[in-house]
Amino acid sequence: MGMWRGRNLIVISAFVAVAALLLFVWAAPMWMTPAPQGGEEVASPTMVVAQEPDEYVEERERLVNMLREFRGIRDSEVLRAMGTVPRHEFVLAEYLAQAYDDHPLSIGYGQTISAPDIVAVMTELLELERGHKVLEIGTGSGYQAAILAAVIDDVYTVEIIPELAASAKERLERLGYENIHTLHADGYYGWEEHAPYDRIIVTAAPDHVPQPLIQQLKEGGRLVIPVGPPGWYQTLWLITKEDGELLYHNIMGVGFVPLTGEH
Repeated sequence: MGMWRGRNLIVISAFVAVAALLLFVWAAPMWMTPAPQGGEEVASPTMVVAQEPDEYVEERERLVNMLREFRGIRDSEVLRAMGTVPRHEFVLAEYLAQAYDDHPLSIGYGQTISAPDIVAVMTELLELERGHKVLEIGTGSGYQAAILAAVIDDVYTVEIIPELAASAKERLERLGYENIHTLHADGYYGWEEHAPYDRIIVTAAPDHVPQPLIQQLKEGGRLVIPVGPPGWYQTLWLITKEDGELLYHNIMGVGFVPLTGEH
């Protein structure tokens, strides 16, 4: 009887040992996987794919440093936008190597994407706040609209050239700019449906300030616009509307393509 009991104990002990070993093998991966710390989100396969390296990060950092140190841009939100918006997505393929150089580039149809420094200067002059509604005249490739959309909630942009209007709309949608509203129309007349606007920016030069834009500007609003004869240098003006009156501030000389249309 004593030997029988002893054998039973050996069998039972062996069974328990095997069961414990199997339990350890099953549970070990869970014990060894570190838990997220402080609510940290564990990356899913799709998140990992989305975090592709951006080969232009250093180029944008260089651009921001230049704008800060040599162009005197101080608005932190403008600098942040210039450092995050992928300008290389808004230039023609043959100009990719120059995407972050500080000069304008052709986008076809006789139009250009403005030099980064003039984009930054004009954006800073607007003195944007998050809740502002902004009208842009001259969508072009969509780069200026994207800079605005990185700072504020609603951008309305008008382009007269149908091919540019269509390509900019497709590009902005592809890049995920859901707060940019595009229109193919003559920008001289603004976009009355959504007026009035807190800020208006014009990226082509008329030979006079369009009256419809003045009418669509809110009291206390700011309008940034180059004005002058086509094919020559113009003056960049900051126009503010205060107590129903317009105040004109001469900023600097610039060179823009003319504002086209029947007006």
